[in-house]
Amino acid sequence: MQKLLSVVSPKAPATSSGLSTTPPHLESSNVVQSFTSDGIAQTTAPENLLIVSPYTSRPHLLDLTLLNHAQVLLAKALTILTPVVETYATSPYISSFNWKAVFGLLAASAEADGYVWKEQSFYVVIFRSQVPPSTNRSELAALDEKSHAEAMAGDGLLKYWFGTPDAEGRNLATCIWRKHEDAQPGSSGEGHKAAMRATIKMYTEWQVERRKLLVGEKVEDWDIIPWND
Repeated sequence: MQKLLSVVSPKAPATSSGLSTTPPHLESSNVVQSFTSDGIAQTTAPENLLIVSPYTSRPHLLDLTLLNHAQVLLAKALTILTPVVETYATSPYISSFNWKAVFGLLAASAEADGYVWKEQSFYVVIFRSQVPPSTNRSELAALDEKSHAEAMAGDGLLKYWFGTPDAEGRNLATCIWRKHEDAQPGSSGEGHKAAMRATIKMYTEWQVERRKLLVGEKVEDWDIIPWND
């Protein structure tokens, strides 16, 4: 298990990699795109809804009222998930993201809420792919967006992230679910089926990896290990 050596304050930490971060939830009556005085884009959503992916319209938001306390805390902590290496498409998953910052925020948020975190696990899916230059990226994006909306209908998807293809067309996407069973209905939707059919003609190669995210007592340690049925 990875040891959490320090606890950070419950604010999204700045990253030194210069890579993009997913915006955390903000309180508002509607989903709105706006800009700060220094030109930084920000997206707001109602306080019971959380932006958990690059998609910010209502069908893509996570309803926090359907989750337990631990799941809410983790979903909020995962809003700061961001890659720390530019080779995330091919690098080991556990070393490609700012997991220490995520779990530092989780620990701090649990402490701030007076919540005693109990050891528990979550289900992770990793999709590695390579697309040729001839691939219609707009079509891929449309398929992905529809698949994500279907997945969010089940209320168990806590985080969805995808990167940008590198010079060789390689990329990585990842989902973090509250449990394995939550992922199954999403994979049976028409959007997901269409996306899977598209892999045959749109991808040079692709690979699905499954992992278990383990978070220990009081978030004092954590690990990401292979999933076993």
